[in-house]
Amino acid sequence: MSSERQRKHQNIDPTAIIEHLKKMVDTQLDLMSIVHEIVGLVTAVGTSVHRFNVGDRVGVGVIVGSCQTCDICEQSLESYCLKVMFTYNSTYHDGTKTYGGYSDMIVVHQRFVLEFPENLPSDAGAPLLCAGITVYSPMKYYGMTEQGKHLGVAGLGGLGHIAVKIGKVFGLKVTVISTSPKKEDEAIKKLGADAFVLRSDPTKMKAFVNTMDYIIDTIVAVHPLAPLLSLLEMDGKLVTVGLPEKPLGLPIFPLVLGRKLVGGSDIGGMKETLEMLDFCAKHNITADIELIRVEQINTAMERLAKSNVK
Repeated sequence: MSSERQRKHQNIDPTAIIEHLKKMVDTQLDLMSIVHEIVGLVTAVGTSVHRFNVGDRVGVGVIVGSCQTCDICEQSLESYCLKVMFTYNSTYHDGTKTYGGYSDMIVVHQRFVLEFPENLPSDAGAPLLCAGITVYSPMKYYGMTEQGKHLGVAGLGGLGHIAVKIGKVFGLKVTVISTSPKKEDEAIKKLGADAFVLRSDPTKMKAFVNTMDYIIDTIVAVHPLAPLLSLLEMDGKLVTVGLPEKPLGLPIFPLVLGRKLVGGSDIGGMKETLEMLDFCAKHNITADIELIRVEQINTAMERLAKSNVK
């Protein structure tokens, strides 16, 4: 197997941490570092490696393996492969575990390593390897890119704020949908959203009924879909990527009466992830981050648990 080693820059991904902690409630897992947004320098390459050289700056995202031979992999949709291997809490073909990215080195097959664009910073660019592709892929696949159309972004966290930035580059009218009034200034003044609607206020939600062409739902918490579906025009599309802990109820009448669609999306393949990185580099899209030192990691985890983060 061809491989590279890298010194790395890691991002703390709240979604990954929440997912891992939920699993820990019901299952006993080996200790591991739950990191999958990694940028660093290649320090060694295998004899069969042809894409990279020592010293190259590269990225490793959510995926570090797949069967590489099925129809899905041949389309470079590796995240949907039935034998996909994630950067942490997965098992390689030889039975060894994947333990995440909090380490000095990581060895990864060259197929799952990405050239990192020169003008993307390592720190604010690393989250794109998960958050960026998670919103970019469904926006492209479901055709949520037509200039002048109205995009709703439900939730303004790690995924949502990137969706706003990408939506604006596509030329969309972007409305942020949130339950937090404090998010309004961030949405409009900082991120450039066109409007903000408080999801917990029925009166304000009513003003946006039947106005949106697309909604990308990034909300992690369990929430009703009916209020979001009411915002869509006829033939509108709602795509969920937030992975709530429990199933969401899906009302059928709004779908039938409005010919509306509800879909999902899981990260993206390697080819599309590279496309996304180049897109973000071209349009100066990076994640909004708070940079900390590795010695502060325990404090950072505590802050995440309390939602005390930017």
